[in-house]
Amino acid sequence: MPKKLYPRGLVWLRNDLRMDDNTALYRAATNCDALAVVFIACPETWRSHGDGDNVVAMRLRTLKALQASLWKKHIPLYFLQLDTFARVPRALAQICRKLDIDALFANAEYPLNEQRRDAAVRETLKSECVPVEYSTDRTLTSPGSLTTGSGEGFKVYTPFKRAFIARFDNGGGFEPLPAPRSPGAEHRAVWPEWITLAGEHNLIRSIPDSVGDYNVVPGGDRKVLGWTVGESAANKLLKAFSGRISDYHNQRDYPAMAATSRLSPYLNCGALSVRRCVQMALGENGGHWVGRSAGAGSWLCELLWREFYQHLVVHYPRVCRNLPFKPETEQVPWSRRSADFERWCQGQTGVPIVDAAMRQLNQTGWMHNRLRMVVASFLTKNLLTDWRKGERYFMQQLVDADFAANNGGWQWAASTGTDAAPYFRVFNPYSQSKKFDPEGEFIRAFVPELEGCSARDIHCPPVGLLRSEDYPAPICDVTQSRKHAIEVFANLKSG
Repeated sequence: MPKKLYPRGLVWLRNDLRMDDNTALYRAATNCDALAVVFIACPETWRSHGDGDNVVAMRLRTLKALQASLWKKHIPLYFLQLDTFARVPRALAQICRKLDIDALFANAEYPLNEQRRDAAVRETLKSECVPVEYSTDRTLTSPGSLTTGSGEGFKVYTPFKRAFIARFDNGGGFEPLPAPRSPGAEHRAVWPEWITLAGEHNLIRSIPDSVGDYNVVPGGDRKVLGWTVGESAANKLLKAFSGRISDYHNQRDYPAMAATSRLSPYLNCGALSVRRCVQMALGENGGHWVGRSAGAGSWLCELLWREFYQHLVVHYPRVCRNLPFKPETEQVPWSRRSADFERWCQGQTGVPIVDAAMRQLNQTGWMHNRLRMVVASFLTKNLLTDWRKGERYFMQQLVDADFAANNGGWQWAASTGTDAAPYFRVFNPYSQSKKFDPEGEFIRAFVPELEGCSARDIHCPPVGLLRSEDYPAPICDVTQSRKHAIEVFANLKSG
């Protein structure tokens, strides 16, 4: 067996909490004799980024499950709690020194603050003579590797998709990597149970029951709002979805149907790799991105939306600064009616499909993608409420809260983002409801006040059918509010 490059390696995990097909973990295991893993919680920074209790609970409970799996391979997982990203470089330098680490491995992250943190880590460890290797893992291809003819990042999804498929339609290049093997007995290092770092911080081999002010209990049950955590659960869901992916294109827009993959929470925390998803879908699609299965091809295109938004935050970092992609839309005179926003959050707008969707979010930490577009359009266009309020509320509630995808989706709906569609695109919630929940099954599941309504009336209950104390009247006239929003954006465009 050839000699490995480094005696002792350290893997720094973030949102890549799995053993299977983990590039950094695989690279470290391949190049190091002995291996340890560290996870650093930064609750103050997480909170400033909008991460809510649900996504952090998913992250930390998945970490707990991963710790047990790693230990079976004789790979210890250490936990460190700091407050902010700014403290991470110095802490990692101390860890490498005290554990006698020869190289650090991690998977790249792309939002602006994460990139700055990672650059600082590389620079700090350079003075410790510890090389740092960042791998492409959260995306299929690294941002910057796919650009327009002029060398710029793509601003619109469809040209990005065409360019991606043109380059990768042979299906190659995305083969998943195996989980690391256990080190041989001669390389099973003795790792300490804990070490003390400067500032009274302890690096420990147990995950605490509280992290900052987050309402999570990592040592509790293995579910978050009904979502079973861990890569085993993720792979079971992927397998189950493979059995119905052929109908995905026909059924994906109907929220009452179990037609979507529901894998987004696992992709977000890294319990499942995007390459595993692509491998399954390409297998159903004859090895091509466009092929024999319309369902598989449709789902692959959805994975490319995820890819597109990850690339976007690197090419256009202004979106990471709480700014719209289109600078001119900074002048939109957003409404200041806070009561409207609160009713939207609570699912009390009087528009049944909007209320059902918001209650699904509040109760399950997840929302069907078609409905994410409907409620975002309703908030930003019909209620003319700043998209950043909705973006932040989703981050606080979603168990799959990913900054790039969430920001991209909200800016798309608000017509402030990277999108070729005109500003006068406004979803009609009643039309959407009738088309995609024709019998009102989804509405009844989350708005029990309307349980007795007929399929004809449930989408827009006639005046007088319900008492106002049982279910509120619509918060706005969707026709008039749509007209007003279009006028606002038209004036902005002409100005």
